[in-house]
Amino acid sequence: MKKVLNKRIKLVTPILILVIMACLSISSIPDYSNKNKMQALEAFKEDMSLLANFNNSNIKFKDKLLKAFQAKSVAARKVDDIEVIPGGNSIGVRLSSEGVLVVGHSDVMVNNEKKESPAKFAGVEIGDLIIKVNGEKIEKSKDLIDKVKNSKSNKLELDIVRDGMNVKKEIKLIEEKDEGYKIGLWVRDSTAGVGTMTFYDEKSGKFGALGHPVTDGETNEPFAIREGELLKSSIISVKKGEKGLPGELRGIFQEEDSPLGKIQKNTQCGIFGEGNKNACKFNNTKPMHVAKRDEINIGKASIITTVDENEPKEYEIELVKLFEQNEPGPKSMIIKITDEELLAKTGGIVQGMSGSPIIQNGKIIGAVTHVLINKPDVGYGIYIDWMLEDVGLIK
Repeated sequence: MKKVLNKRIKLVTPILILVIMACLSISSIPDYSNKNKMQALEAFKEDMSLLANFNNSNIKFKDKLLKAFQAKSVAARKVDDIEVIPGGNSIGVRLSSEGVLVVGHSDVMVNNEKKESPAKFAGVEIGDLIIKVNGEKIEKSKDLIDKVKNSKSNKLELDIVRDGMNVKKEIKLIEEKDEGYKIGLWVRDSTAGVGTMTFYDEKSGKFGALGHPVTDGETNEPFAIREGELLKSSIISVKKGEKGLPGELRGIFQEEDSPLGKIQKNTQCGIFGEGNKNACKFNNTKPMHVAKRDEINIGKASIITTVDENEPKEYEIELVKLFEQNEPGPKSMIIKITDEELLAKTGGIVQGMSGSPIIQNGKIIGAVTHVLINKPDVGYGIYIDWMLEDVGLIK
């Protein structure tokens, strides 16, 4: 009996050791789905120690473990039969807000004396979205100006959306001599810029672009859209990216009276809507299959993007790291530009390239989203299934 028992112990012990080692290794894998840790990661985007800490052997081992666990969470995401036309072309984005966005406070002068902004004093914050004044809906900055100017009393009640919550604020206006009442706010009702198309679906007419939300340049808050237009754009110049100084694609809108489509959603994963079926056949390219996450591997890949007046072109990149994500977010992977031609033109990833589709093994796997400020050839990409989910092609 003792001999049999000893044999069993010898057989079981190595298995137990392996199990313990695996558990310890799994416990060391960062949980990038946790919002707080994602915020911490974002705070370190300028610190290249993020990359220095990635040991090559650890990358390979952890990636295998991550994929084993990712399989459970993404197996239900049916992307096998989805084909979309890859973008890579420059697009113009023009958005109008749902209400008016507060982008600043302004002091008010009364008898040559500076008074604090009445709205700021009442608790109106930068980034607030004003949707109603005295119970009446407003859509444009002029609507708010008219309400203040034509007010019959020195009090206004504002309905505000702040961090997804409805807030009411009563403002006691200040009257300036010969100029009427003042509220002391800088507001905005629209924004525009240049980005890159990610994909277009011929069957549904739906498109996805950017890979991250459109945010207001002053508040850094996502722009709550009332309506938006997708426009044809042409790149006229490139500001190369350098360490500490992000580069930029400079473009102009074309054929503004003939939009390519309507933008309906602005989410954490990009902008989405329905396009003109004729106008959106940009490159006369054929549809391309979408990759499942367990098909994505560390190593060589490519992006399709436009950095001059010519058509979109494919450039070589390398996938440096894949993150496990169980919640939507624009930072799914770390990518590095390796194409010498693209590096010579742009210095790496520049503003305006957001949305450039990422291709590996003949399939679309994601889109470019961000650049590391101190390392312009390195940045982030988003998994394509997050974008497909927001546009409604998968559930």
